Amino acid sequence: MGKAVIVEHYNEAWKADFQAIRDELADALGSLALRIEHVGSTSVKGLSAKPVIDIDVVIGNESQLGDVIEALGKAGYNHEGDLGIKGREAFKYDGKEHLRKHHLYVCAEDSAELKRHITFRDYLRSHPEAVREYSRIKEEGASLFPDDMGKYIEYKSPFIEKIYGELGL
Repeated sequence: MGKAVIVEHYNEAWKADFQAIRDELADALGSLALRIEHVGSTSVKGLSAKPVIDIDVVIGNESQLGDVIEALGKAGYNHEGDLGIKGREAFKYDGKEHLRKHHLYVCAEDSAELKRHITFRDYLRSHPEAVREYSRIKEEGASLFPDDMGKYIEYKSPFIEKIYGELGL
């Protein structure tokens, strides 16, 4: 038994959930953050998703990472490293029960991973037929593999790879 895979229909509240997290991060980071982006499936209107907000904090360059790690540490976030994905630093947290569950990443402005996140999100936002198809695949995957996050991710990967291919990512 692995981690349960929960995929929900799009929830309008996810926008406000992101805003609450963004406000807290903006207070903690001040001018260190160039911008704070809502990425991942919860950022696309109409897209079914795991009810977890994905956030990319964009910084000018990697030389600022030490200051960012320190500022986020004071706000209750602990640096986990890149977790095997170059150009994206992950952070975990405790004691944020007042906020929707979220994944927090920090990326330099020129990061290929940031570009992938933003380009994929923006593609979905402007292609409703892709949103319908991706929702179907995600719901199907969650139904087929309710206790296997790895198999769920594997199941939806061909769709993502196809879009990446079309976008030259």
